[in-house]
Amino acid sequence: MHFTSEQRLDDGVLERTFTLGDIPGILWTPASASASAPVPLILLGHPTLGLDKMYPRLLGRARHSAAEGFATATIELPGCGERPRLPALDEARADMRRALETGEPLSDEIIDAVVLPLVDRAVPEWQAALDALLALPGIDGPVGYSGGVISIGVRLALVEPRLAAAVLFAGSFVPRATFEEARRITTPLHVLLQWDDERNDRQASLDLFDAFGTEEKSLHAHMGGHTGVPQHAGDPAAQFFTRHLKK
Repeated sequence: MHFTSEQRLDDGVLERTFTLGDIPGILWTPASASASAPVPLILLGHPTLGLDKMYPRLLGRARHSAAEGFATATIELPGCGERPRLPALDEARADMRRALETGEPLSDEIIDAVVLPLVDRAVPEWQAALDALLALPGIDGPVGYSGGVISIGVRLALVEPRLAAAVLFAGSFVPRATFEEARRITTPLHVLLQWDDERNDRQASLDLFDAFGTEEKSLHAHMGGHTGVPQHAGDPAAQFFTRHLKK
């Protein structure tokens, strides 16, 4: 991990950009973090819009988490932002857009082609980032994961034993393979659902929640569309992380 910039924000949060190989990322740590008093870490997932476009929203989430005593970090997803394009993934996304524009039902093949290669690439990168982040002074486990592409969150919760809790945003298109993985998850989950999400199949979200095998899971539904998550929805999520990540 190579840090490329550093700034102290007005609320005392330290923001550092970094690269991990060719993967860019950002780390935020609260002023309270130190080598003698390390803080838990939350990995901030995000959609495939690129870190530049997502930065304002990620910063808001990072500030909120820092106020609760957590460090947060995020990395750019494969084929997004300034990272090299993935032609097969771009072609699959174009096929999905054409189907949506013409009103055609999305086939399992299209969903698999869009989502599964992204999951296969992204999850090992998140794990490599976690290795590097936990080696830094001032940061310690337990670790949480919050938001982003739900299929990435499901896979990470399944394969990463250092993940103690996850907040998942119901949405995106979910491959059948993700449902199978969901049944094997034991990580505590807090799931947010926008009831009128125009980009989401509500019933598929409910079915996925039902499939989760963990003994601790809660579903928090709010009225409104895809970008209408109410600000107060962050309070129960913060309480969830405090319960599971604070020693």
